[in-house]
Amino acid sequence: MKTDSAGDSPTLELTKQLIAAQSVTPEDAGCQTLMADRLRALGFEIERMDFSDHHGAVKNFWARRGTAKPCLAFAGHTDVVPTGDLKHWHTNPFEPTEIDGMLYGRGTADMKTSLAAFVTSIERFVSEHPDHNGSIALLITSDEEGPATCGTVRVIETLEARNEKIDYCLVGEPSSTEQLGDVIKNGRRGSIGCVLTVVGTQGHVAYPHLANNPIHRCGDVINALTAIEWDQGNDHFPPTSFQISNIAGGTGATNVIPATTTITFNLRYSTEITGDGIKEKVSETLDALGIDYETSWTLFGLPFLTEEGALVSACQKAVKESLGIDTQLSTSGGTSDGRFIAPTGAQVVELGPVNATIHKVNECVDVTAPEQLSLIYQGVMENLLLD
Repeated sequence: MKTDSAGDSPTLELTKQLIAAQSVTPEDAGCQTLMADRLRALGFEIERMDFSDHHGAVKNFWARRGTAKPCLAFAGHTDVVPTGDLKHWHTNPFEPTEIDGMLYGRGTADMKTSLAAFVTSIERFVSEHPDHNGSIALLITSDEEGPATCGTVRVIETLEARNEKIDYCLVGEPSSTEQLGDVIKNGRRGSIGCVLTVVGTQGHVAYPHLANNPIHRCGDVINALTAIEWDQGNDHFPPTSFQISNIAGGTGATNVIPATTTITFNLRYSTEITGDGIKEKVSETLDALGIDYETSWTLFGLPFLTEEGALVSACQKAVKESLGIDTQLSTSGGTSDGRFIAPTGAQVVELGPVNATIHKVNECVDVTAPEQLSLIYQGVMENLLLD
């Protein structure tokens, strides 16, 4: 076991420095300053884009070297999820520790290894190719793991307002499954959620004829909604998935029929259906049951797909040249900040470490992953920004 950085590769050393920062969402804990200082030394213009709302203040920065097209942007987040119960960790989650060839710490996979690889790959690339084509940019937020209301979405709104376009965007989310580079995410399903309130009439359990129990009606509701075939998916996306995440009802008393019951559900949906189409199907289904209900919908992200082209090819080639493996394309998993970037017309992919331990206790990556990922990112820049 070791915790010092003596003899570490530059990317591993920077990864450890970032992990040591306790940047639990939405805190940044100095990560962005560390990154920005190194980028500024390479000639990047650093623009702070901090925003706040009722959720709190969020730190973001946009860094760019050059103004020419194409603009290749690296996007990522410095915030991490909470650690969970510390007694289940083998090590202090904010003391990066190597054990048996693995680097442990909160954020190792999601996504401080990628952040470090962004910086060191750019340092090498700019040193070797100071007059490269196009421009290089970074969009870094501390709000990806939180509400995501004042992070990437606000930075993109600012860039769009001044017509500053990203052509290619590589998001450093942990995309790999079994080994680094085996999977590239070239799209994501859409995400829409609903809080459904089934309305009844409150009353005494001894006089059910004077009340209307909404909990009893929920059985019909659940059966009907789970029976819907939303779509059959397509070549790029699996069929739309409907999942109930919470049911709440009751007054706390055993002798009271409640007035309402809420069912919270989410759909991860393909490009074969729209958010409005989902709402219509739900309404038609509930109306057919003849119940009294209310719905409150939240659209978390639209589905997006980057077809095989310049960016996908550049990533596949870089992985092949660096690791000697063929990488597969996938649209599985949850949402990412790519959902805010793709609608601008940018080609977007996600390429990062193995995701097996993300958000878990004892989060870790192979100790060789930071430097390997840095070389892959450098290869992507060489494939896109050199003649």
